[in-house]
Amino acid sequence: MTGNYKERRIIPAKDPVYLEGPKPRIFELAFAWQIFVEFIKGFRTMHFTGPCITVFGSARFNEDHKYYSAAREFGKRIAEMGFSTLTGGGPGIMEAANRGAFENGGESIGCNIKLPFEQKPNPYIHTSITFNYFFIRKVVLVKYSYAFIIMPGGFGTMDEFFETLTLVQTKTIGGFPIVLFGKEYFEPLMSYIAFMATEGTISPDDLKLVLVTDNMDEAIEHIKTYVLNNYSIKKRKPIWWLFEKV
Repeated sequence: MTGNYKERRIIPAKDPVYLEGPKPRIFELAFAWQIFVEFIKGFRTMHFTGPCITVFGSARFNEDHKYYSAAREFGKRIAEMGFSTLTGGGPGIMEAANRGAFENGGESIGCNIKLPFEQKPNPYIHTSITFNYFFIRKVVLVKYSYAFIIMPGGFGTMDEFFETLTLVQTKTIGGFPIVLFGKEYFEPLMSYIAFMATEGTISPDDLKLVLVTDNMDEAIEHIKTYVLNNYSIKKRKPIWWLFEKV
């Protein structure tokens, strides 16, 4: 190849299980059972937590980064509101939000994922659960939350943002508040989303589903007003014969 392009090599997958076509039925049954067990484990762990606010964001920001400090303050504010702080349980933004809640008397929860790099549990978590599959983890991060704060991040954060936004847009879940914190970071993304509206691939009203702000007071007030005005917040009691405990 010429110019700035480099030849791309196709690297074989270490685990070709998804590339070999249909598997024997017993294999598929075992796989489905593994998924079921992981869902039940997540549901049982989260059943008595909350109500939660989920904070998404990059695992790569260190303690000196401005967005780390902002996420830590969000954790503190969430605790002051009486909500639990729920994150992906790893370093960076996730650690910062958990840390803010942990240091200020709030409940701090992490839904971790097994990865070969970047992802390791942070030390500021009261309740922790580790998943093998991203899609199960995302279900849990959404299922138990009343609002979502999306901080700057990479592919994983964008995946979580767009899946949550799609669920709200399609009314699959309630119209829970979604906050993008970091105007400068998200400006190109929001410009493209506005372009999608002009092209007719989304509705102009869909732009109203997201609050983009640099103002933490505005973000918290947006969440507080919407949640407290539209939802009754309940906690469940354990059932002894199911061996449940808080």
